[in-house]
Amino acid sequence: MNPILYAGEQREKNLSELVTFLSLPTISTLSEHRADVQRGAEWVAENLRAMGMENIAIMPTAEGRGQPLVYADWLHADDAPTILVYGHFDVQPVDPLNEWRTPPFEPTVIDDTIYARGASDMKAQTLAVMKALEALLKTNSLRVNVKVIVEGEEEVGSPNFASFLREHKELLKCDVALNTDSQMAGRDIPSIVYGLRGLCYFEIWVHGPAQDLHSGLFGGSIHNPAQVLCDLISGMHDANGRVTLPNFYADVRALSDDERAELKRFPVTDESWANAAGVKELWGEKNFSVVERTGARPTLEVNGLYAGFIGEGSKTVLPAKAMAKISMRLVPNQRPEKIRQQLEAYLRAHAPNTVTWNVKQLASGEPVLLNRDSRFVRAASEALQETFGVAPVFQLLGWSVPITNSLNDELGIDVVVMGFGLADDGTHGPNEHFYLPNFYRGIESYIRFFENASSK
Repeated sequence: MNPILYAGEQREKNLSELVTFLSLPTISTLSEHRADVQRGAEWVAENLRAMGMENIAIMPTAEGRGQPLVYADWLHADDAPTILVYGHFDVQPVDPLNEWRTPPFEPTVIDDTIYARGASDMKAQTLAVMKALEALLKTNSLRVNVKVIVEGEEEVGSPNFASFLREHKELLKCDVALNTDSQMAGRDIPSIVYGLRGLCYFEIWVHGPAQDLHSGLFGGSIHNPAQVLCDLISGMHDANGRVTLPNFYADVRALSDDERAELKRFPVTDESWANAAGVKELWGEKNFSVVERTGARPTLEVNGLYAGFIGEGSKTVLPAKAMAKISMRLVPNQRPEKIRQQLEAYLRAHAPNTVTWNVKQLASGEPVLLNRDSRFVRAASEALQETFGVAPVFQLLGWSVPITNSLNDELGIDVVVMGFGLADDGTHGPNEHFYLPNFYRGIESYIRFFENASSK
């Protein structure tokens, strides 16, 4: 039987398994869900075993202190390439729970959409590639060698993934990696990601008096650390939306005319993007489209603020300290170590002598630019065009996927980034969801990718 026909006959079963998968509260950042993450690993391993994959193993990370990773392979295609497939099964916390319209771990189908935590990020996509492999295996149609790794700590930054790759280089040796953690340009417009922004994440602490003070007694004579911090943050952008850290744009890679033309194919307008975000109008760097701002330009964002009394009611306090969590998204050629130097240079130049400050770096990741011209990218492009009936858009994705860098750096291989989420899927927020027609078209696309990869 043709594997795509087989996958079509399995639609109800595949949806049922997706519901079961989404029901598992595999929240990797919360210790109380550690057993659930382990159950998620066991569920993935059992599913891989049932579909015909071999050498299945649930492998610990960081000597058992990290979350588990599932490995499987099928290596019976002579003189054929080996493809390493990546996915993850862990999910974000569900807060704020009261904003969910349906329970986050009771998957609910409404019209053509399934609502649940992890639906888009990324259990539907992980399962889609698994079901593609199942269709190929059950119809004796798999003509490439495949290795699969599905990790359980991507949502906490994959802290042990690079070391896992280093320790198991021989086991994971391959010709190319397929990263399924990605999205499309629109419901009916597939895309292939060739660039991902990097990340720097900092806490900025501003310290004033030795302890919290009575604002009536000391107010007006002590420089309030919260006010200082707000002033510093306010100065980090100019009136045109540009980041003012010294030399922040010095290493930014300019887009070619061809790239800007490709990005114009995205079905995104200022109005549609504002509606998706729930704001009245957009803001950002002048002279760049919203697609360019969110994928090809670097950013600086405030992710959280803390100072003084933030409980219910009133307390007239002048806080001893204030803190902001700041993240920067980096584009190719920018480097995290330089960004920290630029941030500290800005603070030295602008922080008043009435306070002290320090910077704590919490996370960093390099931006990545992938090869658009490899045989495997062509295989993916043709697979998407065959399935959707339209050529895919080559996309610069705004978020950071550190594992793509790890695969690139540690294994020295090209990576194909092809997934089927949408920008308005509500990932990391309440009411996360996934458009089910693209779960099924995703399965078909992955089937065609593996078929095309074997014949190029």
